Amino acid sequence: MQITLLGTGDAIGTPKVGCDCETCRAMTAAGRSRLRTSLLIETGDRHILIESSPDLRQQLLRACSPHIDAVLWSHGHYDHFIGFGEFYRVQKVPPAYAAPPVIDYCSGYLHFLPFEKHPVPVYEPFDLFGVTFTFFPVNHPPVYTCGLLIEHDGVTVAYTADTREDIPKASRDLLRGTGIDLLFVDAIAPEGYNISKHMNYTEAVRFARDVGARDYRCVHMSHLVPPGMPHAGYDMETFCW
Repeated sequence: MQITLLGTGDAIGTPKVGCDCETCRAMTAAGRSRLRTSLLIETGDRHILIESSPDLRQQLLRACSPHIDAVLWSHGHYDHFIGFGEFYRVQKVPPAYAAPPVIDYCSGYLHFLPFEKHPVPVYEPFDLFGVTFTFFPVNHPPVYTCGLLIEHDGVTVAYTADTREDIPKASRDLLRGTGIDLLFVDAIAPEGYNISKHMNYTEAVRFARDVGARDYRCVHMSHLVPPGMPHAGYDMETFCW
């Protein structure tokens, strides 16, 4: 299994349009960016997309235009699903998987696209191309949001999606009980910032340690997060097992 971070930014992305902060200037000068957060999973000749961000076209071109066999959504915020329309006239629109409230919301918005819709109950593992996925509720008020547990050949990867630190006990127990090899954790801002719907860096580190992750990368980072922050993920970073 191989996982590539297609994007590691928040809803705004970095550089932020019209921003002259130190981070945006540095990223612009270096020709770097954080596209909106999305993950690409490759197993054999199959490709599974976690989130279909507004940057999907650019992300797929960067990844050498893989054919996407399935898409999984964490929640119905536009930066996590709205790029699904980019499949129009590019390939057969792939099937989408999400918790029932998420499927209902996203498919209603995407009513102009014909595609298979697969509502999956939380905490119930399901298999796609030999990879086992489990949606688990997190805490991203007021939107119903799920993280993902990803298991393949003895390797366990988790993705918190957008969330505060205080996720439901059953979700925390699930993560603690699986032996996470790699965690992709929401860290929208550096230490010292208080964001009501997300974790800052300090909270993300504490969360990763609390669930026993052997390694972790911060994702969904805003332009407030400087380049080179410890444990920060970066676009097109790849992990292989």
